[in-house]
Amino acid sequence: MNGLDANNRIDSDKTAKAPLPEKKQNLSDKAYTALSELIRSREVRGGEPLVELQLAERLGLSRTPLRQALHRLESEGLLRKDANRSYVVRQVDLKEYLQSLRVRELLEPEAAVLAIDFITPEMVQPVLENMIAVRDTKPYAMLAHWRSDDEVHNLFIKNCRNEVLSEILTSLRGTTQLFEIERLAERLVPDSTEHERILKALASGDSRIVKQVVTTHIRSLFKFAVKSVG
Repeated sequence: MNGLDANNRIDSDKTAKAPLPEKKQNLSDKAYTALSELIRSREVRGGEPLVELQLAERLGLSRTPLRQALHRLESEGLLRKDANRSYVVRQVDLKEYLQSLRVRELLEPEAAVLAIDFITPEMVQPVLENMIAVRDTKPYAMLAHWRSDDEVHNLFIKNCRNEVLSEILTSLRGTTQLFEIERLAERLVPDSTEHERILKALASGDSRIVKQVVTTHIRSLFKFAVKSVG
């Protein structure tokens, strides 16, 4: 092999091994993420109207991507429009929350089973590692808890290869996240334990265990909600 060939091979190897650049969020995605976190952190609460101009200034974004994000959040059930056509954070009472969990108990295990063939151990590992990091971080961080929760559930919801089921579950999860449980920090350890079982079951590819652990997790959320408001 001559020197030129060797150099070409080295350059080729470097190119092959170089990590792909991370996909940057567009402005609409940034607005969506920021608004989602404002809602989840209860900085804007149920029933509170959202003023576009104030939000645009607060987030440092123009109104076009902001409107796209608002529309997306409305489609996911986190926002609604009031009589004046202004966006308002939806209020979810205990009855709606529990009913939503009952539907999730029926549908999420099925989504998880459907996703098994499309989830690899390599996809599970970073979600598991982040979940453990969030569990072990002190003091408790509610937004990190929500993000980890999304990562676990979306792993199988987004990979179930059934768009209708995925959209329904995304909307139902939006509803349950709007319910304001004051003792949410108490869910960190049980969530982490149950999420770990789900992730390991997905990695194993055992449909029976996957269905069982997802069902157990949703039922655990139901019992906790009843206990918290009792």
